[in-house]
Amino acid sequence: MEGGTKKVFTVQVEDGKPRKDGRPAVGPVFRSALSKDGFPVLEADMKTSWDVFRVAAGKYPDNRMLGWRPFKDGVIGPYIWKSYKEVYEEVLQVGSALQQLGVQPGSRIGIYGSNCPQWIVAMQACNGYSLICVPLYDTLGAGAVNFIIDHAEIDVIFVQDKKIKEVLSPNCKSAKRVKALVSFTSGTSEEITTADQIGIKLYSWNDFLKMGKDNPAQPCAPKPNDTCTIMYTSGTSGEPKGVMLSHESHAMQASSWTNSMIRSLLRSFARYGGLNKFINLCLIQLMMTTDDVFLSFLPLAHILDRMIEEYFFHKGASVGYYHGDLNALRDDLMELKPTLLVGVPRVYEKIYEGILKALSELRPLRKLIFNALYNRKLANMKAGYTQKTASPFADMLAFRKVKARLGGRLRLLISGGAPLSNEIEEFLRVTSCAYFIQGYGLTETLGPSTVCYPDDMSLVGTVGVAATYTELRLEEVPEMGYDPLGTPSRGEICVRGNFFTGYYKNPELTNEVITDGWFHTGDIGEMNSDGVLKVIDRKKNIFKLSQGEYVAVEYLEKVYGFPQTVEDIWVYGDSFRSMLVAVVNPHEENTMKWAESNGLKGSFAEICKSEVLKDYILKELQSVAAKNKLRGFEYVKGIVLDPIPFDIERDLVTATMKKRRNYMLKYYKPEIDKVYQQLEEQRIAAKSK
Repeated sequence: MEGGTKKVFTVQVEDGKPRKDGRPAVGPVFRSALSKDGFPVLEADMKTSWDVFRVAAGKYPDNRMLGWRPFKDGVIGPYIWKSYKEVYEEVLQVGSALQQLGVQPGSRIGIYGSNCPQWIVAMQACNGYSLICVPLYDTLGAGAVNFIIDHAEIDVIFVQDKKIKEVLSPNCKSAKRVKALVSFTSGTSEEITTADQIGIKLYSWNDFLKMGKDNPAQPCAPKPNDTCTIMYTSGTSGEPKGVMLSHESHAMQASSWTNSMIRSLLRSFARYGGLNKFINLCLIQLMMTTDDVFLSFLPLAHILDRMIEEYFFHKGASVGYYHGDLNALRDDLMELKPTLLVGVPRVYEKIYEGILKALSELRPLRKLIFNALYNRKLANMKAGYTQKTASPFADMLAFRKVKARLGGRLRLLISGGAPLSNEIEEFLRVTSCAYFIQGYGLTETLGPSTVCYPDDMSLVGTVGVAATYTELRLEEVPEMGYDPLGTPSRGEICVRGNFFTGYYKNPELTNEVITDGWFHTGDIGEMNSDGVLKVIDRKKNIFKLSQGEYVAVEYLEKVYGFPQTVEDIWVYGDSFRSMLVAVVNPHEENTMKWAESNGLKGSFAEICKSEVLKDYILKELQSVAAKNKLRGFEYVKGIVLDPIPFDIERDLVTATMKKRRNYMLKYYKPEIDKVYQQLEEQRIAAKSK
C-alpha cells in the first residue's frame, strides 16, 4: 500500500479555452507524467520500423521469435519456432525476390491472410526494402479487397492458400493489375492456371524464397518519414479509407516502453520528485523481457496486434500464433502458456462466461467459499493493496485455478478496441492473478492513445490517461450538448502526437479530421481533473461492437430500407454488446395489405404490436442482409416496431430529417434494453440445450 500517496498519472500542459470567434471551446491539454518535459527522444538506432526488427535480430539471434502449430493428418501439433536469425534470413530472401520482380521502393505490397510467420516475414521484407505494406482485410466488406487492391495500386500480394481463389475470383476485377501472387504455402495447379490466364504469376512460398536466395540483394533502408504502412479501416459510406503510417511513428510506438527509456525517465523524475513509488512500480510491471511470450490472434491487419508484435520484436521476445479456430483458443493458451494476452471485449466476455459456467458447477459450499474470497480480495484491492498482496491465500486456494485456465503464466492482460464492462474488468482484475488494463486508440493513432495502470481500482471503467507520446484534450460538441469546460468535462476526444500522416488519396478527409495538429477521433469522452478518460459516446455515425468490429450505420440503414414493409429504420449497436438491433417504422399501406392477407385484424397501431409482424419484418431484414452479402455482425438480431414515423416533435430528427441518434437512444432505450435482454435469454437457452 502507498499510505495515501497521491498517484500522479498526468500533467496539465495547457489550460482550457472558451468558445471564441467561431472556434469551439476546448478543455485542458493533458500529457503523461512520463512526458512532463516533452516527448522522450527515440534511441539513435531506433528511427524506423525496420530498425526495430534489424537491431533485435542482431541482438537476439538465437531467441525464439515466431511460433506456429502445424497440422498433420488432421491433428494440430505442438508449437514449432523460428529464431530471430532464421526469420531475418527469410526476410532478406523475400526482399531480394521482390527486387527480382522489379518492384521499386515506395511500391505497395498487399498481405492477405490470417496471422502466421509468413505474414511477418512479408511485412519485414517491405520494411527492409522501402516498400509499403498494405494489409488486406476482407471483413471490411464484400468488395473491400477488390477496392483496396485498386485504390492502393498494389503490385504484389502475399496470400494465404485458402484466400487465393478469392483474389482470382471474377468479382475481384482489380487483381488483373497485380504482377504476382506469393502463396503462404503453395497454390493448386488449377489456381496456377487461372492466375496465368489473367497474367499473374503465382509462386509457392519455397519457390519465392529460393528466387531470393539465388539472387541476393542488399536491403534498401527506409527513412523515418517514409510511409511504412497503409492500413485500411472502415469509412462512413461503407468504403474503406487508407490510413498512412510512417516508419518513425511505428518505431516510436514499438519502443515507447523500452527498459532504457523507462529507466532514463525514472532517473529524470527522481530529480524532480514528480513520480511516486506507485507509478515506478507500475512501469516496472508493464515492461516485457526476452522471456515473455505473446499469443497472437487479433488480426495483424488491425493496428493493435501489429503494434504489440512489433514491441515484442523490439524486446527480443516470442510471438506464437493461434491455430486458426477462435472457439478452440483455450487449447492454444494451454499449449503456448503466454505471459501476455491482448483481446477485444468479446474475447474477455467469453473467458468470463467460461469461468462463470465452471463456477455454476461447483458444490454450494465451494461456491460460497469462492465468493467470500472474491469479495475479500476485491475489498483489499479497493483499499489500496496490489493485486499480488491483496490476498495471497485467495490466489492459492481459488484463483490459481482461473490462472491455470489461461495457461498458468499470464502476467498481463490488455483489452482494447471497444469498451469493456466494469463487471468483467473487475472480475478479471481479481481472479486472473495477473494485471489487467484497458486502453484506447485508433488506427490513426497507431493503437493506444491512452492506457490504464495496473493495481489502481479507481481506473476500472476508464481507458486510462494519455500514453507516453500523446497529448489529450476534449473539444465542445454543441449539437450534442457536450461541454469540455462544464462539470463533468465532456466533449470530442482529440489527440496530438506523431501519428498518421493522412488518408491515402483523400486530402479532404485528412483536413476534415486534423485541425492545428489535433486529430479529431469522433468519439465522445468524459475526463476528470486528473486527465483520466472515459469513452461515453460516438459523434459520427460509425461505432464498434464489443468484438471490435466497426459498423457504418448509415450504410446499413440504406440496405435495410429496401423491404416494402419498412418505411424507415434506425440501426443501433452497443459497444458493450456484439449484436445490432433496430427500431423500424413499418410502411402503413404495405403492412396493412400484408396483415389482411395473413388474417390479422385491427388498426395499424394494433397490428404493429403483433409478434407475427415483428418476426416477419425481422426475417425480411435478414433476407436483405444475405442478398447484400452483409457480414454476420452487420445482421440485425432484434427489432422494435413504432407505428409513428420518426418526427421533429419527439426530437428524433432534425428539420432536414437527419436522425438525432443520441435522442433516439434516449427515447427508445427502455424498449431497446428489453430486446437485448430477450436476445441474451435466447442465447443462454440455446447454450443449455
